[in-house]
Amino acid sequence: MTIEKFEDLVIWQIGRELAKEIYQLTKSDCWKEDFEFRNQIRSSSGSVPDNIAEGFEREGDNEFVNFLSIAKGSCGECRSQIYRAFDRDYITKEQHDHFISKTKTLSVKIHNTINSVNKSGFRGNKFKRGQ
Repeated sequence: MTIEKFEDLVIWQIGRELAKEIYQLTKSDCWKEDFEFRNQIRSSSGSVPDNIAEGFEREGDNEFVNFLSIAKGSCGECRSQIYRAFDRDYITKEQHDHFISKTKTLSVKIHNTINSVNKSGFRGNKFKRGQ
């Protein structure tokens, strides 16, 4: 099966869900005064699906892998910020555990996608003859 649009990628779907959940989480009152931290965690979570999409749209294997790597890094950054949010009592232990699990799972899935692209021989549309 060939994936024709980034919206079909499971990692993009999970990343989008993560960004949405983080945005909803950071709408609560405890985040309002710590706007720099709020914006930072929103940015890192949003960077995950955005980089997956950008890399996919560039239509080349090396660029896709590069942007997947950036997305994986942003996922790790978001996970670190979840720990910091818990340390500041902005989130409950249940919320902490949910987001740590979600970001770890997503990170593994991105890693697996990188390995799949590297092993697939995929070269991307930009490398097809006549284009």
